[in-house]
Amino acid sequence: MSSSDSSLRSTTAAAPIAPATSVWLTPAELLLLGAVWGSSFLFMRIAAKDFGAFALVEVRLALGALILLPFLWRVKDQIRPSHWLRFLGIGIINSAAPFVLFAWAAQRAPAGVVAISNATVVMFTSIVAFLLFGEKISKRGALGLLLGFIGVAALASGKTSGGSVLPAALAGVFASILYGFGGNFTKRYLHDLPPSAVAAGTVMCAAIVVAPLAFVTWPSTPVPALSWLSAVMLGALCTGLAYFLYYRLLYRIGAPRTSTVTYLVPLFGVIWAWVFLSEPLTLSMAVAGALILGGVALSQRRASAKK
Repeated sequence: MSSSDSSLRSTTAAAPIAPATSVWLTPAELLLLGAVWGSSFLFMRIAAKDFGAFALVEVRLALGALILLPFLWRVKDQIRPSHWLRFLGIGIINSAAPFVLFAWAAQRAPAGVVAISNATVVMFTSIVAFLLFGEKISKRGALGLLLGFIGVAALASGKTSGGSVLPAALAGVFASILYGFGGNFTKRYLHDLPPSAVAAGTVMCAAIVVAPLAFVTWPSTPVPALSWLSAVMLGALCTGLAYFLYYRLLYRIGAPRTSTVTYLVPLFGVIWAWVFLSEPLTLSMAVAGALILGGVALSQRRASAKK
């Protein structure tokens, strides 16, 4: 048994959840996680215009790392120098670069558009696993990928208030591609550490990488209080608390069931943008969302069947 398996078992054993409680707790936590991650696009939309992409992402990463640091400290004796190099590389691919791309996109398109583009993560994770690691894609999975790409095309072709959302949609899709690489690399190169510690290490390294860029691009004018509040919520709520919920679910119900939160994130992203920013749901967004989530559903059915 590996040290990560031992850590996982001890963590699970230390906080048992009664079956009767789990019946309602697991759906409630999945719903909460979807709502929290969906709100990140709202907060980015509010704060990005005042902070700029690098400064906003640095605040998010620094606060998230601060909240997650105890998970890393708990396994400090298991961490070797090679782990730090992997934390750094995966932190750039899986946190720093995607966060910057999403923050950049949030300055140029409605929050709902950016949230929908994020739903392609599951599909790109499958593609990367196929191309780099030889994992098979079934016919159902291939159909799901095709539907997803049609959805991306529909999303990128849309317009809001007379302006094209193509650059923002492509930035969101590119960020999702990076998440696809990051997820696969994490699974293969950091499997010997508890996932919560991996999250802490990668987010902390990502914060260190972005810090110089944030320093040289820090806004020269005072940032409004609402934007500061949104940045704090991005770090504390959408990064720190969200990772805690994610790994709590991962330990309890496994990766396939936990990944169903992918369905909820764009839904909540669009809802929050509509409620708080009065952003309309356009026809292209509705069509794209249906196609992308339909593609994800096919991929998830395949993954669940293999479990």
